[in-house]
Amino acid sequence: MKELIEDFTKHITESINISTSTSLNPFTGQLENVLICGLGGSGIGGSIISQVVANDSNCPITINKDYKIPAFVNENTLVICCSYSGNTEESLEMLEQAEAKNATIACVTSGGKLMEIAQAKNYNHIVIPGGHPPRAAFGLAFPPLFFILKNYNIISEDYVAQFNNAVNTINTEESNIITEAKTITEKLMNKIPVIYSDANYEGVAIRFRQQINENAKMLCWHHVIPEMNHNELVGWTTKNEDLAVVIFRNDDDYFRTQKRMEVNKTVFEKYTSTIIEIYSKGNSRLEKALYLVHLGDWISYLIADKKGIDVTEVDVITQLKNELAKI
Repeated sequence: MKELIEDFTKHITESINISTSTSLNPFTGQLENVLICGLGGSGIGGSIISQVVANDSNCPITINKDYKIPAFVNENTLVICCSYSGNTEESLEMLEQAEAKNATIACVTSGGKLMEIAQAKNYNHIVIPGGHPPRAAFGLAFPPLFFILKNYNIISEDYVAQFNNAVNTINTEESNIITEAKTITEKLMNKIPVIYSDANYEGVAIRFRQQINENAKMLCWHHVIPEMNHNELVGWTTKNEDLAVVIFRNDDDYFRTQKRMEVNKTVFEKYTSTIIEIYSKGNSRLEKALYLVHLGDWISYLIADKKGIDVTEVDVITQLKNELAKI
């Protein structure tokens, strides 16, 4: 896992090269909405891209992480099925339903049944290298989504320059990122992380939560501001030093949200002494998101390493899949 995190920017560059060289069937029709289907490490890209391109997309982008697709899906919907292995049962069921509704379909995968279906039915698809844990393939699976949205005229920018800027920033800052990750790791040991972010960066918060779950084998939760100011903030009433607040911050967070964060800290500090603020770097939302994702990945790995546990082990998920296979 350490090597895969180290290769994050290499994965991004490799994926951009693959996506650029992949010939996609042109599309001249009119689409009304987009549904991105995927779960876990295969689905987080959809959560993040929907926020990154929010000001560029010409139609709604919905993320689906279930067996069933929404009723609005029809022949004017672009459905992007994402499954790193190509065999995720939920994604394959969603694909089948999308086909029944005559939706336009595109896929991102490394192989498996999804690739077989895409090839047999001539669906636009981008094939990325396989063999990694899905959560460690984010750098490979994320860029193709931008190329697909651009191919279907959902977004006007290609974002390649922003990806390249993010790669340069992360490579330049890598030693500082690792140093910061080590410091944060020490503060999070034997704690339950409570993760907060601006609503426009919720995908980043979700990614960090998932990485803490899978890599560090820890429970945690996340929420977004301002929504949590209307509910969860009231729950901060009991002193609990087992909790550690982690706030992802960006210079483009809405100014009133930034003020909320400052006020929220005065509440948190009454009940826990561990409050960690993580600031992004970059000039665009995409660059900042990738920076925070990479820093969060390092933290999750370093916690696991310090605990002396196997980062890649997901036996309980394997057990669940084995039980489902009996049905």
